[in-house]
Amino acid sequence: MTTKINTDTSSLDIAKESLTEQARALIKMAEELGGEFEKAVQLILNTRGRVVVCGMGKSGLVGQKITATFASTGTPSFFLHPAEAFHGDLGMLTRDDLLILISYSGETEEIINLLPSLKHFGNNIIAMVGDVQSTLAKHSDVILSVKVAREVCPNNLAPTTSTLATMGMGDALAVALIKQRNFQAEDFARYHPGGSLGRRLLTRVEDIMLRDNLPTAGPHELLKDAVLTISEGRLGLIVIIENQQVLGIVTDGDLRRAIVAQVDINVSKVSDIMTANPVSIQPDMMLVDAEAMMLERKIKALIVTNKDNTMVGILDIFDR
Repeated sequence: MTTKINTDTSSLDIAKESLTEQARALIKMAEELGGEFEKAVQLILNTRGRVVVCGMGKSGLVGQKITATFASTGTPSFFLHPAEAFHGDLGMLTRDDLLILISYSGETEEIINLLPSLKHFGNNIIAMVGDVQSTLAKHSDVILSVKVAREVCPNNLAPTTSTLATMGMGDALAVALIKQRNFQAEDFARYHPGGSLGRRLLTRVEDIMLRDNLPTAGPHELLKDAVLTISEGRLGLIVIIENQQVLGIVTDGDLRRAIVAQVDINVSKVSDIMTANPVSIQPDMMLVDAEAMMLERKIKALIVTNKDNTMVGILDIFDR
């Protein structure tokens, strides 16, 4: 069989038109969103059990994504395959669980077959449907319309725009729940401890700061000696300490400026050019906050001190 290739329109033009049409569909859905969405959010917030998402085919794949997003953002959730549910997996449900049933037509046989049992169990049902007059919609507590004018598929057959709309509705619910629960970055990290994001959000300064062989000098040390210490320390700085207290800092930039100003490094002391009372942080500070401070102030490294101003380490932003 020979495939006929349409050369009238470029693939790039088709892609741009496709994305534009889908964007319009999402905007229209947002404009038509109303009280049912608020009901859905409150129903989920008031649920003592889990949010169980159920869908068949492409709707099931979207449902699995919605489930994953809920579960990682503070809403206990799992996906239930409707066909498996009809053959025993309904035993996974408790009376306290809430069901989100996804069917664009609202007439998917495997979903409709579950309704009598769910009604008997007394579970609340949120329907995501394209037809608000469908069987599923009529037997649900809350109806979320994901209706689109047409699929972006040229034959108006393959689930494309409708699946995007359903996923968008799921994300909208998740974001609303995040706001309502005041779910913070630290909470997100607890559910993602294995990822790089989770490690960053859970890591404190003391977990990664440099502790050994820190470049230090007394205030009366000559600049010529400080140059060697800065070079060996490989951090581009030296911390000035007296009686275990941090007095100041000298960076390689300070040294360059001193040389340009014709300061005699053979007789001048580090205290002559040091920056007194340098910016410092404490070891229990979250790494993400320390990094934000360093980027904002354009600081390459931060002195880490205890509350009594004794140095315990140095955080180098380029060390990880």
